[in-house]
Amino acid sequence: MYTKQNLVDILNSTGGKIFSVTFTKRTTGEVRQLNGRLGVQIGVKGVGMKYNPVERDLLPVYDIQKKAFRMINLSSIKEVKFQGKTYRAE
Repeated sequence: MYTKQNLVDILNSTGGKIFSVTFTKRTTGEVRQLNGRLGVQIGVKGVGMKYNPVERDLLPVYDIQKKAFRMINLSSIKEVKFQGKTYRAE
């Protein structure tokens, strides 16, 4: 079992490689599974966001299946899968 901070550190250490994360969405409360990557530059226009996602406990990632950027609710991560290993939250 891993703490929330351990799971966030694992996500940040993926180095642009594909990972899978399971978390609870803030808006609907549904459990969501996402396959994504960090550091993707596709479609980025250089304008920037109107808010800082870190302050809202969010992590922007590129969703490979939907081919769009999505936000992961860091406070509700349940599981991270990376390089064949599964890391579950406490």
